[in-house]
Amino acid sequence: MALKNSQYYALMREYEQTRLKNHDLQMKRYEEVYKKLPEFKSLDESISILSVQYGKKMLNGDPKALSSLKEELAILRQNKKNLLTSAGFPKDYLEPIYDCPDCMDTGYIGNEKCHCFKRSVIELLYEQSNIKEFPTEASFDYFDLDFYPASQYDKTTGKNARAMMEETLNICHRFINNFGKEFNNLFFYGSVGVGKTFLSTCIAREIMEREFSVLYFSAPQLFSVLTQTKFDRNDVDSKNMNDYIFNCDLLIIDDLGSEYTNAFIAAQFFTCINERLIHKKSTIISTNLSLESLANLYTERSFSRITSSYALLKIIGDDIRIKKKLKNREVH
Repeated sequence: MALKNSQYYALMREYEQTRLKNHDLQMKRYEEVYKKLPEFKSLDESISILSVQYGKKMLNGDPKALSSLKEELAILRQNKKNLLTSAGFPKDYLEPIYDCPDCMDTGYIGNEKCHCFKRSVIELLYEQSNIKEFPTEASFDYFDLDFYPASQYDKTTGKNARAMMEETLNICHRFINNFGKEFNNLFFYGSVGVGKTFLSTCIAREIMEREFSVLYFSAPQLFSVLTQTKFDRNDVDSKNMNDYIFNCDLLIIDDLGSEYTNAFIAAQFFTCINERLIHKKSTIISTNLSLESLANLYTERSFSRITSSYALLKIIGDDIRIKKKLKNREVH
């Protein structure tokens, strides 16, 4: 559901407005040239008259009409160019104007979406994702494995931090590459500052670049929206957002457990993840909680859905934000 019909038609209306804007600009240029060069307008009128005359000849079966027309038109068009440049105008001053010459502001090249249309889709997806506020460095290009030392081990698995993150990265890249073809969910858990949010954002950007819809919420934001919808059924905006939460291609719930949790919130959480599982809509959840704490805080049904339907990815290490601050102090 990368784009709703209303969003698609809104984009196409923007293309139509662009074409009208550029056509108006072209007409103003013609007026400018005609005002400065009355003889240029005479040449245009001659071309129109000539086309009509030779058109009649072709209809009457004159075999030489087309070639003669082409020759005379070529001479007149060259005269126009010479006249235009001699008056100080660029030779292409009266050519059609396009914001995107590749698709001529239609959004399509043949039956394929133009690169400009794809970019417009991605920009729209970013705007509705809540992710625009994140820094540009939230990208796999800036992901640094050196923050996960091979000397630090997980007591449960016996694996070191670097090996665990390398495995996690492989799973994340498979998640991205198979998105839209396979249904998968990710669950990141670990202590504060080990890169869970950063990793979620990296994935979100990759998914949106593939023109899938992504919606990001911190857990308190998510439950605030779901609660408002529950208690104010007449709020159209909240209802629309509620539908989008359940149906967007990828939902990211960040920092689960940071919200105030009670039986009502726990029930809302179950409804959310269960609806998305039923409709095979992917979800990424990150939390500072351990799996044991998660089981105690939310319902057994929620815990069961997560452990059976999500790739559970534990991330260990020290707080990266503190490491970066210490590193910056050393540099300065």
